[in-house]
This record gives sequence, structure tokens and C-alpha cells, in this order.
Amino acid sequence: MKTIDQLLSEGVEGKRVFVRADLNVPLDSGTITDDGRIRAVLPTVKALVAAGARVVVASHLGRPKGAPDAAFSLAPVASRLGELLGSGVVFATDTVGESARAAVAGLIDGQVAVVENLRFNPGETSKDDAERGAFADRLAELADLYVGDGFGAVHRKHASVFDLPARLPHAAGYLIATEVAVLKKLTEDVRRPYVVALGGAKVSDKLAVIDELLGKADRLLIGGGMAYTFLKAQGHEVGISLLQEDQIPAVTEYIARAEKSGVELVLPVDVLVAPEFPDLRTKAPANPTTVAADAIPADQEGLDIGPETRKLYASKLADAATVFWNGPMGVFEHPDYAEGTKAVAQALVDTHGFTVVGGGDSAAAVRTLGFDESAFGHISTGGGASLEYLEGKTLPGLAALED
Repeated sequence: MKTIDQLLSEGVEGKRVFVRADLNVPLDSGTITDDGRIRAVLPTVKALVAAGARVVVASHLGRPKGAPDAAFSLAPVASRLGELLGSGVVFATDTVGESARAAVAGLIDGQVAVVENLRFNPGETSKDDAERGAFADRLAELADLYVGDGFGAVHRKHASVFDLPARLPHAAGYLIATEVAVLKKLTEDVRRPYVVALGGAKVSDKLAVIDELLGKADRLLIGGGMAYTFLKAQGHEVGISLLQEDQIPAVTEYIARAEKSGVELVLPVDVLVAPEFPDLRTKAPANPTTVAADAIPADQEGLDIGPETRKLYASKLADAATVFWNGPMGVFEHPDYAEGTKAVAQALVDTHGFTVVGGGDSAAAVRTLGFDESAFGHISTGGGASLEYLEGKTLPGLAALED
């Protein structure tokens, strides 16, 4: 895989460089609530700017249905990128239309343009190769070189991720190079004990990675909404907690496999419950009750791991040489249910091992709960991409960057 440093050594001054970033940031009424993904692409953009390239930054945001939608405009992102760069950026109000062509044509050396949301065009996400290819052809007209740096999208076979690199000389940006190097430490050169903490809402989202990790990890800690399917598989009452009944057979098999293969599978021993889901807008007090994990009342919902589980998980992480964490332990957006996620994050900070926060809600939680990002070995920008890499899948966006 060619790196951006190799590209820079060949000279990019005056050349139009298309940077496929992942600027899919959370917005609240048009206001960015977490700019972590914008900051993540800064090293690549700054290096290209310093080398005199004419930089064209493109990304998706949200899931518009192949047509312009003001709610998913990249305009706030372009503005924030300009602030972080310390210089204004040109914003094109379309992706491959008149505005984009004019914006790119007007660039001078060392200047940056951001084009509108890639997913406003049906060709970006089309499953039809010809339609996707036609959109990639139009994108290619905007640039001389391609740099892939949107790690959060490399597991998607989309025009700007998979098809466009085949049409232009290409290289991996600093973010993708870093992400791949980190993931290799979790798959090829693992220091032990290797502990994986998995949370989040749905066990179905994590089954494939659990399947793979049962042969690689030393311990698996399970929390979040997915834990209740595991508890149900053990025969426990889970009340009105999040439950995927159809996944119980698979979970039962994994519990047995973990025991047989010597992988320590650790489940909650106590949980915080309440009769209803909390109000995340007002953050009104929820007044939860702590109960044993095998004694959840039939009319209550589990919303976070309890204090004894926090201590247990911290102890299981304390001696880890390698840690991968993906998924919050509870509804961390509400202060009454944030302590479980906070405890796991703190345990990662306290360990002397190499720690990886696996993107998505976990990365958001780290920032929301006030942790110093530098206290972790690596915070990934791509939750889904990280999981699919750990599952052993070929990621289209990485395959496209191979020489």
C-alpha cells in the first residue's frame, strides 16, 4: 500500500488531490457536537497543503437517500475544517456539478475545497457496478491524485472508496496507515493477556467478531444491551431489557465454546435497572435500582452494569498487555447510567498495556465523559470498519489502495 509520504516525495505541488475523508460527525440542529473525525484527517490535509497541493476533500454524512437534504449538508463541517486549519476553505454546494467544478478550478496551490455530501448522489452507494463507476468517473474529473483517509468508510464498497482509486494514482493517508498498523497489533502481533471489552445495544452486531475472538483473545468482557441476551441464554430473567431472542442459540454456543477453548467470558454480576428508558434530552433523574444480574425484576429494564461489575471488569483489565474496547456498557448519555462506561474507560487509562478504543459510541463516550484522548493507545475513527477487520474480512476501501 503506497503511503502519503511516498506521494509527497514524488511532488504534489499544483496537483489536484482528492482526499476521501470520513467527516460523518454528529450534528444537533446543524451544530457539530463532536469534531473528532474532522481532527483525525488534519495531518493528511495539512501535509498536502504544506506541499502546495490543491486539496479536494469529500465525505459522506448520515444516510440521505441519494438526493440533497439540508439536514445532512457538509457546510458546518467545511466551516469547522477551515477553523481547525486556520484558513478558510471553499465549499461547493454540490459534489460533481457546476459548483464543485468551479470550486476546484478556482483553487490555488495550498488551498482546500470541500464538496457537498457524497451520498446526495445515488451513484455513491449503488450496488450496480456501472452506476457506481459512472459516478466515480465524474469524481475523477475533479482530481489528479487520490488519497484515501476515511477509515470509517473503508468497509463500504462505495464509489468514492472502492471505484475512484482505480481511476487515479492513489495512496493511503496518515489516518488509514495508523488505523491499519494498530489493527495489526490486535490480529498479528498480539501481546498477552489480550482482553476485549464489548458493549453496545445489539449482540447481532458483534457475533462475527466474537466468533473470531474466541480463538484469539484471553478474556471477553460483555456489557451494554447485548449482555442481556447472554444472561437470558444462561436462563436468567432479564425483564424488559433489550433482548434478541433469535440470537440466543448462537450466544449459547459461544458460551460453551469459550469454556471449551479456555477463553474467560465475563458477564455482569449486577446491573442498574429502572421501569423505563431515561429521557436523554432533559437528563432528568432516573433513580435506578441496583440488582443482581440473575435477579432482574420482570417489569424492569437493565440500563448499565452495576458497581460490583465495574470493579470486576476493572480487575480483569488491570493486567492486560493488549485491550480492545468497542461499545458502551450502558446508556452513557444519561448521567445516572454513565458509570459503567466510565469505569471501563478508566480501567483502560490505568492499565500499562496497549489500549484501543474501537470507534463509534465508545470514542464518543470517551470524549463525552471528559477523558484525555492521549491517555489511550489509540482511538479509532471507524467502529464498523474496525470490527470487520477483526472479523478477518477484506475491506473494499483498503483493497482498493493496494498497489
